[in-house]
Amino acid sequence: MPFNPLTSTTGSSAGGSIQSAIAFASQKTGVDFHYLMGQAQLESGMRANAHSAASSASGLYQFIEQSWLKVVKQHGAEHGLDWAANAISTNGSGRMTVSDPATRRAILDLRNDPQTASLMAAEHASDNKTAIESSIGRDATSTDLYMAHFLGLGGARSFLKTMAQNPDASGAAMFPTAAHANRSVFYTAAGQPRTLAQIYARFTDKLGQGGIAIPPIQLAATKLGDGADVIPGASETSTADAASWARATIDRLNSGRTETASLLRPTPNTARLAYMMLASMGG
Repeated sequence: MPFNPLTSTTGSSAGGSIQSAIAFASQKTGVDFHYLMGQAQLESGMRANAHSAASSASGLYQFIEQSWLKVVKQHGAEHGLDWAANAISTNGSGRMTVSDPATRRAILDLRNDPQTASLMAAEHASDNKTAIESSIGRDATSTDLYMAHFLGLGGARSFLKTMAQNPDASGAAMFPTAAHANRSVFYTAAGQPRTLAQIYARFTDKLGQGGIAIPPIQLAATKLGDGADVIPGASETSTADAASWARATIDRLNSGRTETASLLRPTPNTARLAYMMLASMGG
């Protein structure tokens, strides 16, 4: 859900630590750093403790409760959250449940932890990318992925397929519940309903603006293992690829250009290498 500054609060994490948390999530999952930064800017204004007054959405990436429980169930164990993943189950109607109220609250509160939220947002984006591309038959753009976060995967599929056939269709007519909770997205200031194409274009612009608003990357070199700065077994080819991507990332952030064709890196090692290089190349 797009960020509402009137209903947000700022946690103890400063912008730099949030940026580092996002960078760590990108390193670990291979999901594009620029996309994750733009999404966080659009969702919460880069505020870890942002809350929505219109839904259960909370945190840096404004996950609603059911979406959060689902992604933690699917990917929590991969990131040291076995206790959380194991506590979540699916009931007969398909809803995610946690039997112990205190445990449920603890899991939901993780939405306000920048590192956990960033990791789950990255995993969610990766899952959605695969599903969307199989549905629409083309590479997913950053806006496509954002639509899946905003409307859910099923809603995004309907949105994108309908937009391809009828871009002038009313978004509010297709998604009345979402429109009620996000009036500024689906209606103009004068109260006119926006078309699917207009909604999509506005999100594309805002995702790009999220990247432009972030200063050039200033990251410390990632330490792997016992303080090693180099990934064992990294080939010259992967190092060259990482250097090329690191430089392209810096250029893209400095110029405000948004790349949508390659949202996922080929391998996690390439992404890790790239971010270790960003400190010396961008600072």
